[in-house]
Amino acid sequence: MAPALALTGTLLSGCAPSTSGGTPQKDDKSGTLRVWLFREVGNGPKERVVDGVVRKFEKQHRGVRVDVQYIPVDSRAERIKGAFNDPSSAPDVIEYGNTDTAGYVESGGLADVSDEFADWPQTRDIDPTAKRSVTVDGRIYGAPLFVGVRALYYRTGVLKDLGIEVPRTLGEVAAAARKIRAKRPGMHGLAVGGAYTYGAMPFIWAHGGSLAGRKRDGTFTSRIDGARAERGIAAYTDLFGDDNCPAAKCAQMGGNEAVESFAAGKAAMVVAGDFNRRAVEDGKAGDDYDVVPLPGVERGSIAPAFAGGNNIGVVKSTSHRTLAVALMRELAGKSTQRRLFDAMGFLPTFTDTREQAAEKEQFAEPFVETLDAGTEFVPATPAWAEIDAGQVLPAMFQQIAAGKRSVHEAAAEAARKMDEAFAK
Repeated sequence: MAPALALTGTLLSGCAPSTSGGTPQKDDKSGTLRVWLFREVGNGPKERVVDGVVRKFEKQHRGVRVDVQYIPVDSRAERIKGAFNDPSSAPDVIEYGNTDTAGYVESGGLADVSDEFADWPQTRDIDPTAKRSVTVDGRIYGAPLFVGVRALYYRTGVLKDLGIEVPRTLGEVAAAARKIRAKRPGMHGLAVGGAYTYGAMPFIWAHGGSLAGRKRDGTFTSRIDGARAERGIAAYTDLFGDDNCPAAKCAQMGGNEAVESFAAGKAAMVVAGDFNRRAVEDGKAGDDYDVVPLPGVERGSIAPAFAGGNNIGVVKSTSHRTLAVALMRELAGKSTQRRLFDAMGFLPTFTDTREQAAEKEQFAEPFVETLDAGTEFVPATPAWAEIDAGQVLPAMFQQIAAGKRSVHEAAAEAARKMDEAFAK
């Protein structure tokens, strides 16, 4: 497979691109390319990988300088919004979260790179869910950089001491959690959180439920109150109680708190991501843990996981579009993804590259298996940002866990709020 850079000559010799309105847009082939990437915890390894990409790119493009800035993830929304509204201060290339795609497209901030994406041979190996994360209404607005999924972490010593087999269904996960809690009252069997949306979603999807569906007119409607979704909600919220994870404590926990509970030795199991490995190994769990795909309802099945991750996109206002697209391909190409996996543990979005990573690092295997089994994503609409920020799903889980509403009542209320957001 030809590397991304082999296409650069073709890109640079092409016609200058046009804006969506058909007006020719400035497309300089020299000067400074500004790049905004996310700053990670322990950012040094990422910087070293990116520096290597930048040096190679500048060497092959005379008269071009690449200026990379690392921005905090927590304040990205305001900063990127400001850049979209002020092209003079905007970067040419950005890293962005895959749940932000639809909102950034609606705001007019991301360039449509569908044609360049289609002409890039490497994209034949991108997994379908990763491709969906850069797609809005059939058009492509970036290149997937890495994907993150969650699986079931468990304390090997605890299960062995209590004579508990590794769970092979969600029902067995719940049964094992309650047995652990009964035998070790100071420990949560499975750490769950009322604000842990992405840890709860696999329970909904495993039971055949969905968050929302697209209508014929292209708009979305909530399906969180469907019968199958409610069965999944019930399976998750039943884990809040004195027999596993008391609601008084666990209903307020988010994903980070659930992982910290496991890492601190306060829980025997947790649904956590490949990106949580370092936190787990730095805690009391040490190397006394293992990971398997979160099982589904039936033996032999895997609960669909949320496919998180980040993408690389070209800002629509760039005056260096051809160069920006070429750099996007370099930053998100197979070679860079391999190095980011080695340096940071980021799972590649290319299926062949990911398989190579799993062969090289045994830890990656359950996450790759989860990805290969099929993942899910949030509705590709700007409304999701409002739903997420409004804590619609956490409020539903918390009301049920606290006994304030039944599953059906809480799901119906969540569906109403979701539909209000979809209708805007």
